[in-house]
Amino acid sequence: MTSIQDFQDNARTKRSLDMLLIDRSNEFHELASAIEYSTRHNNWEGFILKFCLEFNDCFKMWSNRSNHEDHHMVHKCMTIMNQIGHGRSNITQMAKIQNMAYRIAKDFNVIYDRL
Repeated sequence: MTSIQDFQDNARTKRSLDMLLIDRSNEFHELASAIEYSTRHNNWEGFILKFCLEFNDCFKMWSNRSNHEDHHMVHKCMTIMNQIGHGRSNITQMAKIQNMAYRIAKDFNVIYDRL
């Protein structure tokens, strides 16, 4: 299982992101809209990918699959949850965004590991 800190090879990361965008571009747009991040920024897809990978790290921490529970990580995870929950009126809407971020991170990890 990889996390955001494990991606050192920029060419490999870029190829993996490009391959992921072939099938998941709509989810990237929807997630960017959900967290109110403009798709007009340069490398907005990279930002959304990083967001998803950080959410995946938070998910591992919350489910006790990670021993990385320092104050900074807890604060970052709560900030991510705040971004996901902003403007949502119920838990179902939040769960949809969480599942989308989790699936993007998982799919990226699979593609990255295979290259």
